[in-house]
Amino acid sequence: MKKAAVLALLIAVFYSCGSNDRGELVGVKTKKKWFSEKPYGMALIPGGSFTMGKQDQDVLGTLNTPTKTVTVRPYYMDETEITNNEYKEFVFWVRDSVTRTKLAYQAEFAALGNTDPTGNNNSRNGIQQYAFKNADTIDLSPYQKYMYENYYSFDTIQPLNWEADLIWNTEEYPDADYVEVMDSLYISKEDAVDGVRTFNTKFLKYRYSWFDRDAAARQGGDRKDFVQTEVLNIYPDTTVWVKDFNYSYNDPMHQDYFYHQSYGDYPVVGVSWGQANAFCNWRTKKKNKYQKSRKNVTLVPDFRLPTEAEWEYAARGGLEFATYPWGSGSTTSDRGCFLANFKPVRGNYAVDGALYTMEAKSYNANDYGLYNMAGNVAEWTNTAYNLSSYYMASTMNPNVEDRKNKRKIIRGGSWKDVAYYLEVASRDYEYADTARSYIGFRTVQNYIGTTNK
Repeated sequence: MKKAAVLALLIAVFYSCGSNDRGELVGVKTKKKWFSEKPYGMALIPGGSFTMGKQDQDVLGTLNTPTKTVTVRPYYMDETEITNNEYKEFVFWVRDSVTRTKLAYQAEFAALGNTDPTGNNNSRNGIQQYAFKNADTIDLSPYQKYMYENYYSFDTIQPLNWEADLIWNTEEYPDADYVEVMDSLYISKEDAVDGVRTFNTKFLKYRYSWFDRDAAARQGGDRKDFVQTEVLNIYPDTTVWVKDFNYSYNDPMHQDYFYHQSYGDYPVVGVSWGQANAFCNWRTKKKNKYQKSRKNVTLVPDFRLPTEAEWEYAARGGLEFATYPWGSGSTTSDRGCFLANFKPVRGNYAVDGALYTMEAKSYNANDYGLYNMAGNVAEWTNTAYNLSSYYMASTMNPNVEDRKNKRKIIRGGSWKDVAYYLEVASRDYEYADTARSYIGFRTVQNYIGTTNK
């Protein structure tokens, strides 16, 4: 009897205090407590208010940076400009995707034309190891099988096989079909110098879609009307080192800057505003692909270009009324050392330690831990340029985002600019489809929640 009474009491307690919650409003139960994970290589910018714009004499008299107090939300920002090595990861991913796609189509063609009873053309070690994945070759869940059968066809790109390693050594090509595909991806023999054929960069096209949330929220309508698709070549324009300067010998930079490993930690240049946005999209996909492989993990916010206000706030490093990221005063330290990579004296580019760019993590970081927010390379922002941008923008997270306006704000000055453009409030612009030897970028990511404790 005692055992039965104890059991009845436990059951009553369970139903009254456990699953029933006594009928009180307790909110939706979450599986895991949320916390914001700082992305690798980024610094947390706490957000807050600051006085934006020129706070001393505007030497050039542009009158396009009047002072105003604005507030920005917290966000993460790259500690350095995106480097050649980091951008190469994007380029190599696109290169491998293009190569695997062509190999997969060739594998299908070879399989259809195979009449050899021995099956040599369909050898596992040949072109067939790169064939598209399908329901017959992989173990699928009911959902995956449905998606394969209803959404993938010969008219759309099917799932690629990323398990088989690509072979780049010509002596190790497995069969004639593989040779044919690789031959089509390299520059022609007529275009080769001294017989050296390289991968044809015209094939490095990245396709992605994005949703115009701002237009959809303001205009309303069908969601599909605001889904935009971009297709663009993402290889940096290395010819900028020649085209940007007349009567100047910069061929070594044209040949080696993006190619040679010694420049791996230098900021990538020759990247247009559109290519910078494509990189942001790819970086978001890369991270979220990893997130999806884990259980009960939320997808991360998009990586993107900073707004002009976010860039200036971060560049100031928490210093109010500062002229440069390190404060006011001179561009040299009390020991006479230059504090940034720029053009300090007419014609004497190297007096600060570098003729062109320097490593992305060089000189001293500002108080937010950000390097080269002045000099080295100017940086793309997401803000469109016009003379009245400062007047038009809100005082809360200000940004004038106008896709039709092809002039985009660049900030920070570069290795070829005078000190005026290093000032945190100086603004300049470049056309979105233009690449320069002195413009790079860094990315930001929204911080979810508040940094206040």
